[in-house]
Amino acid sequence: MLKLYNYLSRKKERFRPLRPKGTVGLYTCGPTVYDYAHIGNLRTYIFEDILRRALVSFGYRVKHVMNITDVGHLTSDADTGADKIEEGAKRESKSVWDIASFFTKAFLADTRKLQVLRAHILAPATKEIPSQIKIIKQLIRRGYAYETEKAVYFNVPKFRGYTKLSRQPLAQQRTGARDEVIVDGDKKHPADFALWFKLVGRYKNHVMRWDSPWGPGFPGWHIECSAISTKYLGQPFDIHTGGIDHVTIHHTNEIAQSEGAYGKSLARFWIEGEHMLIDSKKMSKSIGNFYTLTDLEARNFDPLAFRYLVLTAHYRSRLNFTWDSLKAAQLSLKRLHDFVHELRAAKLKNNARPHRIFKNADKKFFDALANDLDTPKALSVLWQLVRRYRNTPKDFDPKLVLKLFLKFDTVLGLNLEYKASSITKRSALVENLAKKREGYRQQKEWAKADKIRSQLEKLGFTVEDTKGGYRLKKLPPT
Repeated sequence: MLKLYNYLSRKKERFRPLRPKGTVGLYTCGPTVYDYAHIGNLRTYIFEDILRRALVSFGYRVKHVMNITDVGHLTSDADTGADKIEEGAKRESKSVWDIASFFTKAFLADTRKLQVLRAHILAPATKEIPSQIKIIKQLIRRGYAYETEKAVYFNVPKFRGYTKLSRQPLAQQRTGARDEVIVDGDKKHPADFALWFKLVGRYKNHVMRWDSPWGPGFPGWHIECSAISTKYLGQPFDIHTGGIDHVTIHHTNEIAQSEGAYGKSLARFWIEGEHMLIDSKKMSKSIGNFYTLTDLEARNFDPLAFRYLVLTAHYRSRLNFTWDSLKAAQLSLKRLHDFVHELRAAKLKNNARPHRIFKNADKKFFDALANDLDTPKALSVLWQLVRRYRNTPKDFDPKLVLKLFLKFDTVLGLNLEYKASSITKRSALVENLAKKREGYRQQKEWAKADKIRSQLEKLGFTVEDTKGGYRLKKLPPT
C-alpha cells in the first residue's frame, strides 16, 4: 500500500489513483531556463524521478507532464522586476530565444546524467500561449480576474480557498506584493497577482510578446502551469510536485487560477521537496556557495554520486551538501558498482540455493518506498544484502542477488548494470596499461613508462612499484 505525504492535508495518505484502471497523472514544475540549474533544483527533479519510478514499480502507468518556463518568470516571484529570460539574454549577449533554447538543452543534459527520466510531455510556456489566454478568459467570465491599464490580475480575496495549501494568512501576502502596489495603483488588493502583462511602463519593450484580447503582452509566471497541467492531464489529476519554496506563492496561485476557472480541484496530492543547504547555509550566489552539476564534474565527481547523496536523505528533510558528504557518496556508489561487477564474475556453486533473505529484502525495499518514498531505508536494504552475501556467500546464488539488485535499481536509478559493465572494460584497459608499463620499466625505458603512468592517472589510478612487481591503487576524487 503506497502512502504519500500530501502537503494539502499535512499528513500521509494512501495513494489511490483518481481513475483506478487508468493512468496516473503526474505534473512536475519545470525549470526557468535563464541559467544553469543548481544542485538544489536538481535535488527536486531527482525526488520527482524516484516518485515516478516508484509508481511504475507498484504497477501504475504514469503520464508525466513538465513545463519549461521560458517567459514570464520575473526576478521576484511576486510579479515585480524584470523577466528572468530577458535578464539572462542581457548577461550572455544573446537573444531571449537563444537563451531559452540553450539552457533548456543544458537542463536536459544535466537530468540525463542524473538518470532522471524525461517527462512524457515537455511543454515550453511560449508554445502554450493560446491555452493560457483561454484560462484567463474563463477567469474573467467567472469574476475571478479583472483588467487594468497595465495588466490582467487575479482577484485573490474573491477566491475563498486561497490559503488552503500555504496556510499562510492572507495579510502576510502583502509583503511579497508590496512593491507592485506602487507600480499599479489600480490593483484591488495587494496580493492580487498578474495573469497577463501589457506592454506598458517597464514592460513596453518586452521582446517576447503575443496578441491577446487585452492587447499585446505576455503571460504571468503562474498561469502557464495551470494551463499546461489542465490541457494535458485534465482536471483534477493525481499528483502535483515541486519544491517547498513554491508553496506560498506559485503553487497557491496555481490552485486559485485552476479552481477559480473550472470550479473543481486541480490535483489530489501535492508533494513538495525540501531545501538543500550548502555547508549548513542557504545557497546563494552572493556568498559563493552556489553549485551546478558542472561544478561537481569539474572536481571529478560522477553525477550519479550526487544522485546517491540525494537518496541518503528523505525528500521531506533538508539535505546539507558538503564536499566530504559527496566524497562519501561517491565511495559508496563505487562499492555498489564493484559489488555488481563481483556478482557478474562469480560462478554458481553447486550448493547455492535461493535464500529467504531474497523475499525479506524485496519486501523491505518496497515497503520503504511505499512509506512516503523512504529512500534512506531502501538503500539500507541494499547494504544489508551486500553484508549477508559477503558473510555467507555459499548460501547465495550470485545471479539471483544480481537480479534483485538490478530490480531495486529500476527505482533508485543508479545505473548499476551499465556501470558494472563499464568497470569491466575499464579494469581490462587499466590492467593492460599497467602490464605494458611494467615491461617498459623492466627494459629501463623510463620515458615510455612515465607516459603510461600519466595515462593511468587520467583514468583515476596510480601505480606503485614494489620488489614483487607493481600494485594499482584507485585515486580518491579531487
